[in-house]
Amino acid sequence: MSVIESKNIDIGSCSLHMLTTGNSKNRDIVLLHGLKFTARTWQETGTLDILAEHGCHAVALDMPGFGESEACSKGQPQVLTGVIDMETAGKPVLLGPSMGGRIALEFALDYPEHVGALILVGAVGVTENRGRLAEIKVPTLIIWGSEDQIAPLDNSDLLLAEISGSARIIIDGAPHPCYLDQPESFHRAILDFLSSLS
Repeated sequence: MSVIESKNIDIGSCSLHMLTTGNSKNRDIVLLHGLKFTARTWQETGTLDILAEHGCHAVALDMPGFGESEACSKGQPQVLTGVIDMETAGKPVLLGPSMGGRIALEFALDYPEHVGALILVGAVGVTENRGRLAEIKVPTLIIWGSEDQIAPLDNSDLLLAEISGSARIIIDGAPHPCYLDQPESFHRAILDFLSSLS
């Protein structure tokens, strides 16, 4: 088991809680969360341990107003930029499920210089951004549960078609939070993707 540190950092007037693990000199992965979840979800699923064991530096955030992070006036892009500047070497892999997927997707569209790769898991907000999806030029993995009733499977088709060079894994039989339903399949997919990055 890896050592998982719980810490708070200040980004302007925002106090942001996070869990970090792994060697900070290794590949950075910033993990966001869904609407009903928090940074600790990634501890409970074993994802943080697995990433650290496979040579990654993982940073799981509680976004403002969620988990142990208080609500604040800064927008999500400013918060994410601050975290990337303070906690990573720059251009991390952004992993986001559902609401976190939308945050990651829109951040990659608006601040591409801060993103090295994307892992979008049952992301919401895909159709709202469909006109810009082709702007994404970083390696992108799309993970979806075949039985997702929140983010239609058709949205993964759209991401795959519009994002050049993207790859997709459909986890058969899994619902919207596919990483909770079938964590082994989810972890295998993200590790295979990470190993493919240069």
